[in-house]
Amino acid sequence: MIRRRLTYIEMWLRLVTFFLPVLAFGVGAYVRFASGLIWGVREGVDYKEYFTLLLFTTVVWAVVADYYGMCRIDLVFLKGNMFRKALWVTSVTYIVVAASSFFYRSASYSRLFVVFSTIALFLLAALTRHIFGTVLRRLRQRGEYSIRILMVGADQFAHKAADSLAQELVLPCKIVGYARLPGQEAIASSSPLVELDQVEDLARESEIDDVVIAMPPSQLGELPSVLSRLERLSVPVRAVLDLGQGVVIREALFDVGGVPMLDLRVSPSEAVAYLVLKGAFDLVFATVTIVLTAPLMLLIAIAIRMSSQGPILFVQERVGLNGCVFRMYKFRTMRVGSPEEDETRWTVENDPRRTKIGAFLRRTNLDELPQFFNVLQGNMSVVGPRPERPYFVQKYMQNVGQYNTRHYLKVGITGWAQVNGWRGDTSIASRVEHDLYYLRNWSLLFDLRIVLLTIWRTLFVNKNAY
Repeated sequence: MIRRRLTYIEMWLRLVTFFLPVLAFGVGAYVRFASGLIWGVREGVDYKEYFTLLLFTTVVWAVVADYYGMCRIDLVFLKGNMFRKALWVTSVTYIVVAASSFFYRSASYSRLFVVFSTIALFLLAALTRHIFGTVLRRLRQRGEYSIRILMVGADQFAHKAADSLAQELVLPCKIVGYARLPGQEAIASSSPLVELDQVEDLARESEIDDVVIAMPPSQLGELPSVLSRLERLSVPVRAVLDLGQGVVIREALFDVGGVPMLDLRVSPSEAVAYLVLKGAFDLVFATVTIVLTAPLMLLIAIAIRMSSQGPILFVQERVGLNGCVFRMYKFRTMRVGSPEEDETRWTVENDPRRTKIGAFLRRTNLDELPQFFNVLQGNMSVVGPRPERPYFVQKYMQNVGQYNTRHYLKVGITGWAQVNGWRGDTSIASRVEHDLYYLRNWSLLFDLRIVLLTIWRTLFVNKNAY
């Protein structure tokens, strides 16, 4: 949650910052050509040339702003940084644009327009950073978006890190409890104090967004054993590191409230590309699929209603991202049975519980179509590890290594394991192996490949679909 919240905030700062040249050009064009404040406005201004200049300026601005940290949310609160950073980035941008336009003689631009747009871009950049800082301060004061953290560690080192997180301006954090490490002398704390073996009980009593391990450098060798005890918690795990001065924080290392942190369980779900590209792909693909298959889904619903007694949709609890349970939709393909049987029994080949229409739907995967509504709800993705029932999740976590790691991504309608034949009553270990491969190698192109393979296998192979 810490990394995801930082990603969201910085993503919006980046998008707004990159859009500023458009606003600045609009202000400059209005003042120079349309406001009536300037004498001698030329007739027949070629706005196509100004549009070309806008595109070039936007590209240069984006590169320069990103290079000089204009989009870094942790620099928003630095005193004296706001105007200085905005002035420097604006100056560099227009110097590059002016130098490049020297070689482009076929067009000429109004000098006053350039001056007004430059001033507007500088003021808008400074104002944007001021607004982001103000909004984040107010959200922190209201305390509505605090991130609930379980600190693993209860000594002076852990409490110092907890105090820094509690005072963080960008991401207000709330410590819900401390887990004492074996043999550690805990200092007094206002939050609940439990032993490391009791973190699951504390997690059930208090909602936890992140686990933060705060261990002095001398105890870092104990990290593997501590991580193994936290295996059953389906939340991101971070480590507070005392790395000293001069360490550049990048990628898996990031900074919250002056506390350097390291991702111990890295997930693509917290990356900008995953949030934006995969989110957009899921939204568009699910919407188009629902629209195109709406008549087919109506026919299926009528066939189910006429062929057997019971509801049209089969709704079942499944485990999704970060271990959260959600209600997954499918067309009902079996006769209505007891809830206990539905939750704990696998479907096998020639399963006698299937209806006639249900056997066809399962063989063609048409029973999965309602899950595109789960995608629109945000519970699932088009591509990802297949969601499992809570009963089997608890069972597999006991005897399948790294099984819970598959919940670091959104679960999907189809996945890498499924297109490779690991579906239905097949090896769980092999399925997890493919899910982990997908987690480590996720990309939008990989998702498209899996979608195409799913269509191919459904039409021509259809292995283990029963």
